[in-house]
Amino acid sequence: MNLTLNIWRQKDGRSAGQFETYQMNDINEHMSFLEMLDVLNDKLESEGKEPVAFEHDCREGICGSCGVMINGAPHGHLPRTTTCQLHMREFKSGDNITIEPFRAGAFPVLRDLVVDRSALDRIVQAGGYVSARTGSAPDANSVPIEKDLADRAFEAAACIGCGACVASCPNAASMLFTGAKITHLGLLPQGQPERYIRVDKMVAQMDKEDFGHCSNYGECTVACPKGISLDVIAQMNRDLLVSQLRGRSTEG
Repeated sequence: MNLTLNIWRQKDGRSAGQFETYQMNDINEHMSFLEMLDVLNDKLESEGKEPVAFEHDCREGICGSCGVMINGAPHGHLPRTTTCQLHMREFKSGDNITIEPFRAGAFPVLRDLVVDRSALDRIVQAGGYVSARTGSAPDANSVPIEKDLADRAFEAAACIGCGACVASCPNAASMLFTGAKITHLGLLPQGQPERYIRVDKMVAQMDKEDFGHCSNYGECTVACPKGISLDVIAQMNRDLLVSQLRGRSTEG
């Protein structure tokens, strides 16, 4: 398989970037997308050139670090697929592939395809946790939870924080990410004591970061590799409204 790669190269956040073109020949169709980039980097290093910087860790679709834009789509064109799970058999010999970093004001480029997604971490740090003492681990099934709530919480907890929702949104909003983190804790018994303080703090932090506002385009749920539903945004908005009606504040 022969491919033409148009890859965004940028030395650091202060430098201007540009696309550079690379010809790749004899690519095995069974390679993952990241393995193909590994081959490119081996080639560049053998030529004494700087390899392309891209982020990765588990390569199993669970860490959320490998996100890049591939032909204009976060993680590529396949639904519910992370970049590391995308394989070259999904492309054809002779294809031109454009690879660039996630584009959002809250995700500044650090180098080449690597962006700083610490804004998502700060939203979680603002309240995406349970600090109430819950004691030692209870026996299985000792705390009854309705199956519908357990299923919804589990689906929201599948969020891997990759940022594809932000990159796909025309407004670069982080509502799907924040809603998922709020929903999966807010639906469980352990999350109830801090439920409304949590939503206040996390939404306030989200607003402090350089994210846009949700306009219900729905691009986020389409791009999400875990298929998280827009329902989590509705759940977050409901909790925020209840908090405001109760006179809660971010001061706790």
